[in-house]
Amino acid sequence: MNIRSEIVGCGSYLPERVVTNAELSTRLDTTDEWIQSRTGIRQRHLAAEGELTSDLALKAAERALQYADIPAAEVDMVVLATTTPDNTFPATATKVQTRLGMTNGAAFDIQAVCSGFVFGLSIADNFIKTGQCKTVLLIGAETFSRILDWEDRSTCVLFGDGAGAVVLRAAVNDPDANLGETGHNRGPGILSTHLHSDGSTNDLLYVDGGPSSTQTVGHVRMNGREVFRHAVKNLASIVEEALEANGLSPDDIDWVVPHQANKRILDSTARKLGMAAEKFVVTVDRHANTSAASIPLALDEAVRDGRIKKGDLVLMEAMGGGLTWGAGLVRW
Repeated sequence: MNIRSEIVGCGSYLPERVVTNAELSTRLDTTDEWIQSRTGIRQRHLAAEGELTSDLALKAAERALQYADIPAAEVDMVVLATTTPDNTFPATATKVQTRLGMTNGAAFDIQAVCSGFVFGLSIADNFIKTGQCKTVLLIGAETFSRILDWEDRSTCVLFGDGAGAVVLRAAVNDPDANLGETGHNRGPGILSTHLHSDGSTNDLLYVDGGPSSTQTVGHVRMNGREVFRHAVKNLASIVEEALEANGLSPDDIDWVVPHQANKRILDSTARKLGMAAEKFVVTVDRHANTSAASIPLALDEAVRDGRIKKGDLVLMEAMGGGLTWGAGLVRW
């Protein structure tokens, strides 16, 4: 017998305001065709004035807890992955914690940009496996529109706002009882997580501001060509690492829930791995890049519409500024 972290609930939230490519083309030197052909994005959701990251995170968290049928009082830890916190401090997670009515446990933010949710998944999984927590609420939430330069068409058309959350709970796993015909453990839960970073590539994707350097928030700056090249290489590599660690092949994967950065990156990654594009859950066309929120947003959609079913093998992968990249393999 051993302890596994099982995902028992998911939820998401998108701001009401939808901004189409056509609307952006009225104030930028761009077109719907230009954006779609290079990114696959048709629209994005933007937070309303006064709508904060904590507001988005709270709504996603409430929906995840409702799905799991678990009261907030049973949550031992809140982990919030975000690049756009409400304040420099305190952690936005503590705001969510108190608004959920929690008076127990711990709450903190983590920062790995677009890889944040996968990094958070690893943190939550390890707290559960070591017995320090029984129930963890993991959230990815962003108001990325607040750090965009709306005169830079190479970046501002790519991003959107949103939040997604999952509830993880400790479950006893019996490897012998859950052994499938293939010899692989068929029990539900997180099989493994894999994390990487390379600080020498900081200048490929960053925000040109910060409390320590400029005392300003700054804007997103990106070398798109180089980020694309690193993304395809690193994402294929991390997927192969996750599969090898579990003795699996690409054919064993039922669904890939990737970070939604760019449809061309998703297609290129699928080709490099020799996987069918139909196995990839795609929401980038409607959500754009929501950074740490993109994987849980896509996951929630695929679970609720019935694509992801009990027993499915689900792979989550992401790459973000840092550069950071990671993957998590989950038996649903």
